[in-house]
Amino acid sequence: MITYQVMTEEQVEKLKEIDRSEHIELIYEMQNGEMIALQKDHECPSWDEDLLHEMEGRYLLELRNGGMAIGAFDVDILVGFGVLSHQWRGEQQDRLQLDLMYVSRNYRRQGIGTRIMQTLTEEAKRRGAKYLYISSTETRSAVSFYKSNGSQLTKDVDPELFKKEPKDIHMVVEL
Repeated sequence: MITYQVMTEEQVEKLKEIDRSEHIELIYEMQNGEMIALQKDHECPSWDEDLLHEMEGRYLLELRNGGMAIGAFDVDILVGFGVLSHQWRGEQQDRLQLDLMYVSRNYRRQGIGTRIMQTLTEEAKRRGAKYLYISSTETRSAVSFYKSNGSQLTKDVDPELFKKEPKDIHMVVEL
């Protein structure tokens, strides 16, 4: 049975338990405001030390500045997590970002990501956000997940997030 809880700074060490690997068959690319599908065929590995260190740093930065993390646990093993960023975004400063959303490979398609996203969406609403901003990896699995949870492409792309990850697919969920 999967349990969910608000995560703490001390649980940063649990992030390495996530198996983020996946086989990627299709990615999306934005061209002239349109999302174009491109065939791929490669295996994305789980964390390497550099990427894990970067994710741990982002996780801690958000929690230390007022962000929030929700974890999904199979007994005491972290099998999924998502982070609601602390920083307000958008011209009206009415958007909070859903960041660092991962579910371990063997736990996908069981509703874990949806439950994490719903919890973080409710928290964003509680904080007064009108939108949840998502800078999604360009894989079909990620984009399809966010779309199935109410996200849509945005023309109002956050310049800072675009600069950090220009290949990402930028979406919003109206709250």
